[in-house]
Amino acid sequence: MLKPGNLVPDLHGQSTAGDIRLRDLRGKFVVVYFYPKDNTTGCTREAQDFRDLAKEFHKRHAVVLGVSRDSIKSHENFRAKHALTFALVADTNETWCTAFDVIHEKTLYGKHYLGVVRSTFLIGPDGRLRSEWRGVKVPGHAAAVLAALEAESA
Repeated sequence: MLKPGNLVPDLHGQSTAGDIRLRDLRGKFVVVYFYPKDNTTGCTREAQDFRDLAKEFHKRHAVVLGVSRDSIKSHENFRAKHALTFALVADTNETWCTAFDVIHEKTLYGKHYLGVVRSTFLIGPDGRLRSEWRGVKVPGHAAAVLAALEAESA
């Protein structure tokens, strides 16, 4: 499991902005947030919060990436519907989810299943993990990530 200070693996995948490779983003801060499913209430609110703060993240030379196991087609529809200004990675083979250890057993209405635990990671310009948030609650989360980024880039 990745811990702050560890070098993040050079993950790559298909996104709404084309192929994305983490090593190509070196020199910038990268916010990678994992969410369970496109167009669900919490995931939509979280994406909108990151969208609404996009200019602030950009000012601090940060790239925001949303990651879920949904398909590119689903991501493209989600991105268009909510005017998202950042790329969404389609982690259909769970490579990114596994690398960041965000798939865990969850319970919904008494049924157990494996699902994505809402989590966010801040990667530094050197490719090392700087901060992590696991089991995220959506309200205020994007602002908290921005505050951590501000502290890192000060």
